[in-house]
Amino acid sequence: MKYEDARYPTAEVFELEARGALASIPAPLGEQLEGIALRIDEFASADQLAAVGIESRWNLTGLYEGRPISEVSIWESGTLPALISLFRQPLLREWEETGVGLRDLVRHVVIHEAGHHFGFSDDDMHALEDSVSD
Repeated sequence: MKYEDARYPTAEVFELEARGALASIPAPLGEQLEGIALRIDEFASADQLAAVGIESRWNLTGLYEGRPISEVSIWESGTLPALISLFRQPLLREWEETGVGLRDLVRHVVIHEAGHHFGFSDDDMHALEDSVSD
């Protein structure tokens, strides 16, 4: 099943919510996310799924691709920016199944993926999410 009719938020709505979530991350962390790219896709690619060891495209709602900033040298050049991808179809399914608000769901996934940018543990990511205001 795919979530394609007009009842479901578009990729544009997801992008607006995701950008809002990134913008809500407090300084100084939020300032370090300025160069990060954001993409909304319907599903993760086969390569993305393989990279994180997930078989079903329905089981991945977001992905950080890049190196944590603690591993990046100031001398690097010519590399692509870090990327946060959100996968609309799995997010819509989770939204429908859990009843969690779309804004809260997108915020949770975006903040989790942004946490990978900083090399955070899951506990650190939960603390970051708790620090973000609605």
